[in-house]
Amino acid sequence: ETINYVEHYGLIRQKDKNGKYEKMTAMHSWNANITLGRVMLFELSRHSDHHLKASKKYQTLNAHDGAPEYPLGYIGMLVLSFFPPVWFWVVHPLLKNK
Repeated sequence: ETINYVEHYGLIRQKDKNGKYEKMTAMHSWNANITLGRVMLFELSRHSDHHLKASKKYQTLNAHDGAPEYPLGYIGMLVLSFFPPVWFWVVHPLLKNK
């Protein structure tokens, strides 16, 4: 659950007038294009590409320009998530830009 929390924290899909959510885009999950984390987590940090095409094999996931990106990589952010005050201090300013 920690990974799911980190992957999607604070990113919101809007509803249309019929109550249906907007189409999933690269803007609806966090990425971190840091090589060590990409290798250790089997490209999990390129999560936006998985949302765009769920059937894509993990080793072929791509980075997307403009997708939300974490400054510390997924490993750093996973550790940070266990310290909520620090997590909020780092992540909430990033959300203001989205």
